[in-house]
Amino acid sequence: MLPLPPPPPAGMGFMMPMFRSWVPKRIQPWIYVVTVFCVQFSSGMYLGALDAIRGTTNFMIEDLLMLLYAGLAGMAIYFPMLFRMKFRFTNQQLLCGAAIVIGICNFITMYCQSMPILLAVCFISGMAKIQGTFECMSNIQLWITPRRDFAVFFPVLHIVLLTAIEGSGFLAAWFAHHFTWQMMHLFTIGTMSFILLTQLTLCRPFCPMPQRIPLKGIDFLSGLLISLLMLVVCYIMVYGDYRMWMSNPGLRLLVGVAFLLAALIMHRLSHVSNPYVSPRIFTYRNVLPILVVTAIGELLLGCEHTVEEILYEEVIGLEELTKEKQFLWALPGVYVGVLIDLLWLKVLKWRVWKLFGIGFGLILVYAVLMYFTLDMQVNIEQYRLSIVFRGCAYAILAATLMWSLDESIPDLEQFFMGLFVFNIFHMYLAGAAGYGIYTTLFSHFLNDDISRYGSQLTLSRLNMHDFDMGQFMSQHYLHSMMSVALKQVYGIVIWISGGMTALFLLLDIPAVRTNARKIPYWPVYGIEYLSRLRPLYYKKK
Repeated sequence: MLPLPPPPPAGMGFMMPMFRSWVPKRIQPWIYVVTVFCVQFSSGMYLGALDAIRGTTNFMIEDLLMLLYAGLAGMAIYFPMLFRMKFRFTNQQLLCGAAIVIGICNFITMYCQSMPILLAVCFISGMAKIQGTFECMSNIQLWITPRRDFAVFFPVLHIVLLTAIEGSGFLAAWFAHHFTWQMMHLFTIGTMSFILLTQLTLCRPFCPMPQRIPLKGIDFLSGLLISLLMLVVCYIMVYGDYRMWMSNPGLRLLVGVAFLLAALIMHRLSHVSNPYVSPRIFTYRNVLPILVVTAIGELLLGCEHTVEEILYEEVIGLEELTKEKQFLWALPGVYVGVLIDLLWLKVLKWRVWKLFGIGFGLILVYAVLMYFTLDMQVNIEQYRLSIVFRGCAYAILAATLMWSLDESIPDLEQFFMGLFVFNIFHMYLAGAAGYGIYTTLFSHFLNDDISRYGSQLTLSRLNMHDFDMGQFMSQHYLHSMMSVALKQVYGIVIWISGGMTALFLLLDIPAVRTNARKIPYWPVYGIEYLSRLRPLYYKKK
């Protein structure tokens, strides 16, 4: 078990011993705040410059999404390593190493167009990104909350994370619009140079552990196998609709490879003395329900990455910078959601059942607003309110789920393993699966609607002298996407989010929650029911 450095003694106040003595104490934590924003604004490939990248390279949107999820996979796989690295190296080594790796990766992505190389580069960049973020946030944690209250820390952390997600997309689009998409990578290299400069001039090497913990005994092979499995599953999900799912022999082969890797991983984790991720984390109370709720929430919020992209880019035809400006309206909702989390978890200390219900209820409101707003004649300003609700829902669910996971896993080392599994669902697997599911649903609904409407068109109903086939198909295609296909997808989101909202609001009632725990599992119920039928069967004989 890894030890947690104790808070400073009473009366000494918050200290950052890694800074040199002449640096004013008031600005020390703010330097790390700026540093963590620099790290969070970095990425391997920036989707905000999607159109510009596709215009100068031969990449499809699926290729860029695959690179994005490769970076997220690198972030997720590195969680079990964070404290081991913190107790092995100094803060200066960790932050300078992360800055150098991110800078090199951004330099490579500007000029390289080889997908295998870019996958490896984005994966490594994601690992460096989470390393830099953790090192900064762990050093200012006691400044944010002197008592290490995670009901405060996790909402504040999501201010940084979600602001950087929306801000980096807008900044990449702005650079691509006014200059070239490579300028965002140059900007990131510049921010990494700023981190190196501040660390070398303002800080000194410092490690919180007097006796360094070596990296021996870490199950790197299991980590490598899990990484391969994550990338294989991501490839299947992202390219599934494009390659016609199981009709493609390559995807069928990858499905078999995924099952083989999963079997090898489960066998190794259950037989290695120090596994990379202990299977024991799934035995903690509420961990599995938290993961299920995380997966459902991310799948519902996947509309942002798929359905909204189709709406703004393919239907309305917005330019990339205008679209990213539209997405910035999620930030007011994010900040309101964080305030709700702080009020609920820290001040009022109420149960989280109703808070989950509020989060899914906001997704329901978002989907309903999008459903009734969708129209070719609607101004884009009318979509802003729904985007605000989406941002608020994301902030509430993300921070609350992470806090709930911390409450369920008291052991520090096990908690970081739990964060690894949590983030596989939170920012990686459910997002990739959502893209595959939504694109498939949209394609199915669109093709079905066009075939149904086309069957009603006959030469007896058309005046071929005044009929413009090109104009008709264009208008019909847009009309189908707008009024039928997209609305059908949002209709599914409405039903699922409405069901989840009702479920959590009902579970908030003590009598319902108590009786629900007494309900046996379906196999138990089936066995009991069959045992009651057996006497009736023999009686008839």
